[in-house]
Parts: sequence; C-alpha cells; structure tokens
Amino acid sequence: MKKLALAALAVLALAGCESTGMKLGGGTNNTVTGGAAGGNSQGENSQLEKCDSPVGTVSLVENQQAGWYTILRNEYRLPPTANLLRVLIQQSNCFVVVERSAAGMNAMNRERAMMDNGEMRKGSNFGKGQVVASDYGLTPEVTFSEDNAGGFGAALGGILGGRGGSALGGVAANSKTREASAMLTLVDNRSGVQVSSSTGNASNTDWGGFGTLFGGSAGASIGGYSNTSQGKVVSAAFVDAYNQMVRALRNYKAQAVKGQGLGGGGRLSVDGSAAPSQTSAPGAKTNVRMTMKQAQQRLNELGFDVGTPDGSAGPRTQNALRTFQQDQGLPVTGRLDQATMRQLSE
Repeated sequence: MKKLALAALAVLALAGCESTGMKLGGGTNNTVTGGAAGGNSQGENSQLEKCDSPVGTVSLVENQQAGWYTILRNEYRLPPTANLLRVLIQQSNCFVVVERSAAGMNAMNRERAMMDNGEMRKGSNFGKGQVVASDYGLTPEVTFSEDNAGGFGAALGGILGGRGGSALGGVAANSKTREASAMLTLVDNRSGVQVSSSTGNASNTDWGGFGTLFGGSAGASIGGYSNTSQGKVVSAAFVDAYNQMVRALRNYKAQAVKGQGLGGGGRLSVDGSAAPSQTSAPGAKTNVRMTMKQAQQRLNELGFDVGTPDGSAGPRTQNALRTFQQDQGLPVTGRLDQATMRQLSE
C-alpha cells in the first residue's frame, strides 16, 4: 500500500508537469487555429498580433533543401511551413499573401495556356497584366531540440521497485521535452534589403506514457496530445516569431546611409575602390546637363535654401552647393561640377 501511495504521488507530480502545456515567450497555447478569408478571420488564436490594414504583399520563400525542412517532412511528417504561415499571416491582416510556390505558379500558367489554346469560354479573362507583385519575401527557418525528461520518473521507479516502479519507468521512457526555435526574415523584393527579422521559441512536455499507466479514457485524454506535439511546438514558435516581427514593424523606421545612400559605396571607404560618384549602372548616362537655375531649383526642393533661382552662382548658392556636396560625400568645391549634377539629378 505504501508503494502504491508513493506511486500515486509521483503520478500527481508528473501530472502537474504536464498541466503546464505549451510554453511560448511567456504565454500558453499559442498555436495556429481557425481560418481566414480576405480580411476576415475565424477561430484565430487570441494572442495573435493583428494590423488594421496590410502594409504590402508578401510571398513565402521556403528552402526545401535545408536540413530542418528534411526533419520536418521526413521525421515529423509535417506539411510545409508555408501552409501554416499563410493562415497565420492572413489572419493577422498585416500582409496580403501572393502565390509564388512552384505548384501554385504551375496551376496559374496552366489556366493561361488553356486560354491561349482557345479552351476557355468567353469572359474568362486570364490575360496578362493581372498578377499582383510581391513586395516582400518571407523566409522561415526552424531549429529543433528534443531532450529526455524521464530521469525523475526513472529514479522513482528504482526506489519503488516491482510493478509500481515498472509502470512509472514506462512513463519516464515516454517523457520528453520538445523545443523549437523559429526565425522569420522579411526582405524587400525590389531592393533586396532586409526589412525585418525575428525569432520565436516554444516548448512543451509530452507525458504520453500516462496511457500505459492508467489505460482507458484517462490515458487517452493526455496521450492524444503526444501525437501532434512536434507540430504544436513548431506552430507556437512561429506565432511567437511572427508576433515579435509585427510589434517591431509597428514602429518601423527605414535604415538610411548618409552620404552616398544605400548601395552607393557606404561610409566605410575601401582603398582602391572607385568613388560612387565615378560609377554608373550599365547603360546609364555618364554626363548630365544641368543649368545653374535648374540646380538652384533642385537644391531648394532638397531643402538647401538658395533663395529665388536666378541662374547666378552667388555666395548663397555656393554655400548651398558646399553643404549638399558635404552631405553626399562629394568633393566640397562649391561649384556645379559633373559629380554634383549627377547627384542633383537623381
């Protein structure tokens, strides 16, 4: 009787561990549920961050050759993370999801091919010029961790011995803490600039061995959770990462490189490299024509006050030119040279 009482206490202790459930960024039960249609959502997670209106369109960029993806698909038998993220993003109303997967694009091209072959009925309207551009690309990554949490139960099993110890040892063998870390990276598709990145974490403790200890419906009420534990942890980690990203984007401020601007050479000069003012894109004009009056008008537009444009390079105009040249990282001459005209014309 004493051994059975100790076994019961041990089971209650383990049950207390199980009741903690999913842990994510300090919250609980942050899994992806429900559905979405347009700007409406149904049955979504109550802790999902939302936006009043979308900030742009986004496509999912999933590296299916990555090691984590192989584990996700082959070991855990989970569907692509893109399927999960589509629901999550649409429910949040922060982005409009556009199709860019191979299967989706093939389906779109198939319909257009049928139209080109005259198979479509009139008014089908599958002509060119209707596909919506993807403003941003969102790339997901996952890291898995699975630790055996059965030491406590195994130790008690050794103390109790006999049948009670054997049963508790069965619980220990099936007790594992599963953790997942998710990363999301958002890139502007026009410039290639990374706009945002975030990470999220989640974990749960799977006490699936209760089914062998209790049997019947009592065990099933807990054991069923273990069947999808990996999926729930991954889902929760993505909710955490996505929420972190949305919170950061609410106070978004674009990064700016003073002087040459983004991709113009930066502020960290390299010995032997050509100055940005001496480089140009293929096919770009190397010589720019600009009158002094036009330059004055442009300087005024940019906030370098030269007064009323009159075409005369007086002291006020020269000072404005010097300030502009210094701001742009150009040689400070106070004259309207070719490098200055190129910068003013951009």
